[in-house]
Order: sequence, then C-alpha cells, then structure tokens
Amino acid sequence: MSACFPITSMPINRMSARLMFARLIVLGLLSLLAASAWAASPPTTAPRIGVMTMQPGEIFFERFGHDAIVVVDPRTGEATSYNFGFFDMDEPGFAGRFALGDMQYYLVALPLQQDLSYYREVGRGVKLQWLDLPPEQARSLADALAERAKPENARYRYDYFTSNCSTQVRDALDRAMGGALKSQMVGRSRGNTFRSEAVRLASPALWMWLGFDIGLGPYADVPMSRWEEAYVPMRLADSLDEASNSAGRPLVQSEQVLVPHRIAPEPPERPRRWWPWLLAGLFVATAILLAAPRKPRLVAALALPLWLVCGVVGALLVFLWGFTEHHAAWANRNLLLFNPLCLLLIPGAVTLLRKRTPAAWFRWLLSIVAAAAASAWMVLWLSTNPQVNHAWVALLLPVHAALAYVFVRRRGSLH
Repeated sequence: MSACFPITSMPINRMSARLMFARLIVLGLLSLLAASAWAASPPTTAPRIGVMTMQPGEIFFERFGHDAIVVVDPRTGEATSYNFGFFDMDEPGFAGRFALGDMQYYLVALPLQQDLSYYREVGRGVKLQWLDLPPEQARSLADALAERAKPENARYRYDYFTSNCSTQVRDALDRAMGGALKSQMVGRSRGNTFRSEAVRLASPALWMWLGFDIGLGPYADVPMSRWEEAYVPMRLADSLDEASNSAGRPLVQSEQVLVPHRIAPEPPERPRRWWPWLLAGLFVATAILLAAPRKPRLVAALALPLWLVCGVVGALLVFLWGFTEHHAAWANRNLLLFNPLCLLLIPGAVTLLRKRTPAAWFRWLLSIVAAAAASAWMVLWLSTNPQVNHAWVALLLPVHAALAYVFVRRRGSLH
C-alpha cells in the first residue's frame, strides 16, 4: 500500500490545485466587474433638490414673485419643476370664487426648461438654490411631490397670505425635513407684516397698492415670524440661505442664476410716514372752509365725488367682511373713514347744486359721518391691536370734519 500511495495521490493534488486556481480567476474577474459597475453608477440614488425663485413681474398677479421646487432624477439627469402657481381663469365660476375668497390653485410638474421659457421671454430673473438634504429626505420629498402632482391630488385652496405658491414650497420642504425648517424660522421676526410686504410689492401699480392698503384690516398688521413672512418667495429664499440641514451644515449648498433679471427690480423697503397725508388733509379742509362762504356750490360739487368714492369703497369693505373668506379684510377700521353712509349724502349734494336746501336728515348724516371719522382716530390711538391706517385717518378726518362744519353750520343752505 505504501508503494501505491504516491502513484494514486499525485494526480488528485494537481487537479485540486488547478480547480482552486480556476475559481480564484473567476472570483477575481467577478470582483473586477463589480468594481467597474460600482464606479460607473452614482454613489447614491437620491435626487438632487433645489428651490427656484422668480423675481416680480409687471402683470398684477406677478408682483409678488414666484417659486418652485426643482427635482433632478439621478438616473436620467432630467430636471422637473414642481410649480404650485397654476390656476385657470376660464374655469367655470373662477371669478365668483375669487371674489368670495374660495380660489382653487393646483400643482403642475413640468420640465425645467419649459418652465423657464416664460421667464426668459418676459425678463424675470430666476435664481436656483441647490439644497444639501440627506438622501432619505431628498427621496421623500421627490416621492411626495410626484404623488401630489397627480391630477386627483394637485388642487389646493388658495389663500393669498397663508396658502399660496410660496407657502406650499415652504411646507413641502418642512415636511421632508421633519419640521426642522419651521423650528428655525418660527421664532424669529424682522417686524414685517402682511400689510407692509403687500403694499411694498404692489406699490408699482397704484390701484393695487390702494386696494391692499385700504382693504386690509388689523389682521394684516401683526408682526410676522420668518415662517409667516415666507409667503413672499424672495423672503423664503432669504430664510433658506440662513437655515441649516439636519447635520448642522448650511441648507443651501450652492446658488445658480438661471435667468438674468431685465425689468424693474423688486421695490425696496421704505418707512411709512403719515405726516404728509395730514398736511394734505389739512390743506383740503382749509380750502373747503375758505371757499364755502363764496362758492358753496363748488364745495358741493367737490364733495359729491368724494362721498361717492367713500360710499362705494365702504360698501366693498362691508362685503369683504360680511360675505367672503378674505380673513385679512375683516373688521376693517377704514369703514369709519370710507363710510357706506356717504352714499346717502349724494342726493343732498345734488340738492345743494340745484340751490335748494336739503332735508334735515342730511345735516344729521353729515354729523354722523364726521363723528365716525373722529372715532377712527380714537380707535387708532387707544387700541391694543392698532390697524396701521394712520395715513387715511390723517387725510380724511380733516376733510369729513370740514364738510360737516360747512353744511351743518350753514344748515345745508347755499344762501
């Protein structure tokens, strides 16, 4: 047996060695293939997330700017813009729901370059902030936006201050970050209010500026946190620049200008002074008092359009408060200045223009309108939650008082 062992064992050992060598070669090749595949694929499957901010435009509904969330697919490199600012003015009942404060907007997902084409055409600047989000948060946000963009989920009830295109972007980011964005913004304030931001951005359009300043009630004058201030897209972009991600790093990783701004820039902040309005009110009141003895019909002719404007504006304020969901317009103290009762003074003004004496109720009504304007001044200075309508009080109180003095003292007569 001992002689036979070398003869039978040698071939077996050689075969085992060859088999193991072949296996090593195969394993080596597989390892090389795996390494090549890993090198060719991205290190993560998380999408890239950015916030795109558009500067204000020249059309009235573009005055406040706009924004959207950009998601870049890591597999295809395609960039999708998730835009919450779409509405359909041709939709049945849109105008009525707009007036009542029951507007419906919706989210649309569209290719980034397609979304940018309009802003290039009209010259509105676009800045993109790339965010440093952990992969799981980026994936969560991308999945949530894709689901939200489906037609059955895309619509939302629009509110100008609390649920607009910018607050939808803010809220989507905060949900993906597990509330970390809100916690960094809610406890801070720059002292801005819904009114101050609205009148600032609307100021290039006089009618729009007047509408916001007259139409907003005391709700719009409470100082906002940075979280509430983010209803303005540019303010949200500022806050993102100062925010941190869950790892404590800056949330904004880099910024990129996609479209240069070629039209008028965003209006700057300016202090609101009421004394020029007081000077104007006192000037008009003085002119009324001096002109009344010699040209009372001229005073009546000038009073008629004033009472018409005050009455119509006052009726609109009553409608906004009593019949709509425009919460920011409720309890508006400008009703004491733009008094709907002024509409009832118009027949008296016409009577005066005909050189006749109005009925006794005309004088009583004039006194009530003047007293209401005086109470607006008292409410302004005594209220713990004042409405910022100093300018309108300063302008209209002297005028209402002067008209009441002229026609009540003269008993409504032109003689």
